[in-house]
Amino acid sequence: MKINCVWEHNGNDSILYANNFVGAFTRGASKEEAMLKMPEEIRRYQLWLGETPPDDYDIEIVQEKESDLQIRDADSDVLFTAEERPFTAEEYQYLKSLAMKSAEDFYALYLSFPDKNKSVLPDRKTFYGPVPRTAEEMYQHTKNVNEYYFSEVGVDAENEGTIVSCRAKGFEALESIDGYLSLEPVTGSYGEQWSVRKVLRRFIWHDRIHAKAMYRMGILTFGAETIPDLFGFGRQIAMLRNNM
Repeated sequence: MKINCVWEHNGNDSILYANNFVGAFTRGASKEEAMLKMPEEIRRYQLWLGETPPDDYDIEIVQEKESDLQIRDADSDVLFTAEERPFTAEEYQYLKSLAMKSAEDFYALYLSFPDKNKSVLPDRKTFYGPVPRTAEEMYQHTKNVNEYYFSEVGVDAENEGTIVSCRAKGFEALESIDGYLSLEPVTGSYGEQWSVRKVLRRFIWHDRIHAKAMYRMGILTFGAETIPDLFGFGRQIAMLRNNM
């Protein structure tokens, strides 16, 4: 299976995004390191979708973006060339369903924590401030990009309610705009380029970053028998071990 990837980098730090698996990504200290991780990420993604992964992947870089942002902290401002084109109605509904599934699974993962304010992780700070440590902090951080992401394409949204309800209301507001399937890319905050396709990708991407962190923290804090593997992160590890 061919995976078309967008490579965003700052010096040696790299993020690689799968163009044809919206929201799938890897990071590395180099492009080569990120590329080596991509097959495992796509297998995880396909497990999450309930698909059977193929035996082999062919990774091809189709776009490159040099960034001034802190790539090692998973910051990003790239707009894919493929994200500039309009949607078909069917394509929009499919990608919206993925963004909502991601929100639903993230919320279910959060609810599974017996103590949402407990974590064995040490405090860690980045250029942008403290890194979320607990399930509560990770959930609030992930939920509260809702207003920001939608507002970048001119949609009036808010962060009230659950991650599922506020995201659903955002999509309702988007769909009330005439011609929403064909909205042109716009320049948003900080001069960053946005499109509706990018909003959908950013939701799933951001969910995956923090779902992985929450899942790993959860099994360290409470044990693998307590925290459900809703995104396929642990199943992929088990598959790799069984095939060795």
